Amino acid sequence: MLDRMNSSTPDRIAALVRQILAKRGLDLPLDHDADLTEAGLSSLDTVNLMLAVEAEFAVKIPDRDMTPANFRSIARIDGLVGALRENS
Repeated sequence: MLDRMNSSTPDRIAALVRQILAKRGLDLPLDHDADLTEAGLSSLDTVNLMLAVEAEFAVKIPDRDMTPANFRSIARIDGLVGALRENS
């Protein structure tokens, strides 16, 4: 299990992505700028990732921010989570 208190936001996001990919039998090294669709994330996986990010970081992602572009990479998700935390 990931130690949330000592893990950076990008590491926590990467762990969520790896959990989703593992359900599809994929175990790949992920660069924070890697395209998650190319890594094997389906559109349904992306929706599950959106929900997991909301739960993991206790944020509500507005509908306008639930776009494929915002969930294209770990770095993009990290930026979104940071912006949501600043505005809360």
